[in-house]
Amino acid sequence: MTLVQLEYIVAVDTYRSFVAAAEKCFVTQPTLSMQIQKLEESLGVKIFDRSRQPVVPTEVGLKIIEQARVVLMESKKINEILQEKKGELEGELRVGVIPTVAPYLLPDVITAFLKKYPKVKLQIWEYTTERIVQELKQGILDCGILSTPLTDNNIVETPIFYETFVAYVSEKSNLFQKKILSTDDIADEKLWLLNEGHCMRGQVLNICNYKHNYGLEGTFEYNTGSVETLKRMVDINSGITILPELSIMNYNEDELTHVRYFKAPEPVREISVVTTQNFVKKQAVNTLIREILEIVPERFKSKKKKEVMGFDL
Repeated sequence: MTLVQLEYIVAVDTYRSFVAAAEKCFVTQPTLSMQIQKLEESLGVKIFDRSRQPVVPTEVGLKIIEQARVVLMESKKINEILQEKKGELEGELRVGVIPTVAPYLLPDVITAFLKKYPKVKLQIWEYTTERIVQELKQGILDCGILSTPLTDNNIVETPIFYETFVAYVSEKSNLFQKKILSTDDIADEKLWLLNEGHCMRGQVLNICNYKHNYGLEGTFEYNTGSVETLKRMVDINSGITILPELSIMNYNEDELTHVRYFKAPEPVREISVVTTQNFVKKQAVNTLIREILEIVPERFKSKKKKEVMGFDL
């Protein structure tokens, strides 16, 4: 049994294809298949059911692959020890970020991070929370930046800041004349929402007590995957939307006249860096956390007089 063989069975499990796994491992498909067959012969079991498409692990194969992921993760910690000894940060850091955070936080963080740590290859993907968690468990990502809390005992959450939700209100709305809002104020308004699958959608619905008001005609009539589109829909079609505060940081004076904050306790989302229990690259992840904390406003670092909005995946 070799680490290479373990890498190959993990790759096949991740991509559910011998061809795709071979491409990801930079070997030919016959080479990968031969090594997996050798491992199966040495263990005396079949790890994959090749009669099914896409290919799936056998019952015992699932257990072997699960242990293979642990072994590979532990083996990578040797490089972590060497990096700490040398005092250098290098290698890859693969990060998944939810789309409602990425464009407002990452540009400044990436610029600062790469300037200080030029030997690190930073790879960023914008994914939904569900996909980030899935790829963390598969070992495809090293960490994620997303909204928490999650209900997953296999994921470690490190809260880093608390981002206030604000209302963006049309001039045609009755709420435009109010300087500060309560969450009850928005219950009867036309509300523009993100698509299903975005955690912020659930948080916004919790803010406005949607279960009580779901039956109101016209309350929810358009969904989008873009925070910027939500703002645009309010500008053109009236109503209101709820935005994360980082998204309004570069608004001009006219745009800010549409922004309303909520009374205390302000609704916020908890933004965390998440990893698996036995993750590697601790030095790189901790460095990323420090760079994020350098960028976000100081008031984001406390949740005093704030209420963290929950959501369901």
